[in-house]
Amino acid sequence: MVKHTIYGVVLFSVIFLGCEKPDDKQQSVEKMVLKGISYLDDLPISVIVEDGFIKEISRSVEGEEEPKYYLAPGLIDHQVNGYLSHSFIGDGLDHDGLKEITEGFWEKGITTYLPTLTTQTGEVLLKSFENIAQLLEDDEHLAQSIPGFHLEGPFISPEAGYRGAHNLEWIRDPNWEEFEKWYSASGNRIIEVTIAPELEGAMDFIRKCREKDIVVAIGHTAALTDDINEAIEMGATVSTHLGNGCANTIHRHHNPLWPQLADDRLTASIIVDGFHLTREEVRTFFKAKGPENTVLVSDLTRLSGMPPGRYEDFGQELVMTEEGAIMLLSENVLAGASFLITRGIENVIKFTGCTLGQAIDMATKNPARLLNLHDRGEIAVGKRADLILFEFQDGLLDVKKTLVGGDVVFEK
Repeated sequence: MVKHTIYGVVLFSVIFLGCEKPDDKQQSVEKMVLKGISYLDDLPISVIVEDGFIKEISRSVEGEEEPKYYLAPGLIDHQVNGYLSHSFIGDGLDHDGLKEITEGFWEKGITTYLPTLTTQTGEVLLKSFENIAQLLEDDEHLAQSIPGFHLEGPFISPEAGYRGAHNLEWIRDPNWEEFEKWYSASGNRIIEVTIAPELEGAMDFIRKCREKDIVVAIGHTAALTDDINEAIEMGATVSTHLGNGCANTIHRHHNPLWPQLADDRLTASIIVDGFHLTREEVRTFFKAKGPENTVLVSDLTRLSGMPPGRYEDFGQELVMTEEGAIMLLSENVLAGASFLITRGIENVIKFTGCTLGQAIDMATKNPARLLNLHDRGEIAVGKRADLILFEFQDGLLDVKKTLVGGDVVFEK
């Protein structure tokens, strides 16, 4: 057996088949062979990509040149509020901005993400959904990485702490008529909604979301066991950034955390940037939910990639610390994150001792299953060829190549 390392250059070949004359009806088919080290078991793996999908998978045989980089599915982040100074809220995001965000994610191996729109006025949310939906219509290449939207608010708890950095002025009870306007403006692309189940009308709202196959998440909530259990019975399946969107002081027995941790029907999404949860919290949540029922998210904001300092965001003063924490000073709460989901992968391994394979699955296979993205999230025959090649050295993940739909969108 060949001894495997994680350094060097991956073998990469492109073969063109069926190259006919320009006027021939048969079009050329691009076939790509990727060889790497499987992120799941550290053994060589060979993946044949054809017409944008995974056509065949095999194990490298003895005697072939040894692959040097890990091969894994592209990363999936279903909670992204903005990046590189750009926000998904408002109508100021243009094609260049969306391109900068998406290509920036591709550089880090993120091949799928959900623009996450947070609490705002109904008119601002309407214009935001209309704007981004039109951008996606105009650029199918970028749209491959954006299967839909996540609406986080305004139907959340108005209580201090539980509402986090969301503006109290715009928080309100669920309104299905208002939501349907946003849903239509999005091109029917809202695929996840975060809601506080204790609000008036929440259960009926959850039921209607599930009728549209919208994933319902419990978050920014002060709900106790009965409301959380009822929300799960109505179809809620995930906890939004569990442990955050929570008051600093809570009842030791009766609080929103225990019922969400205790129920295996809820997947826990967690932010493992080193600020939102302590090492002990991450270890405990991971033990309660396990590697198959945990999903990593970033909760990234437009301040990610920007220097430390004071900023204004929708009339609120935020501070980016030297360490990378983003604080809303008036509420003494975190206001989103500055680190990509790759930091979460690195940290969850350090904090829990889980394997690289488990950590990657929490950012690929698990969110794909949660969001019903059946065409991606795994290295499997028939899946879309969203793939990354990366080095993992000294606990750090360094992406070398990214494919989306079989196209190389980033390469060092």
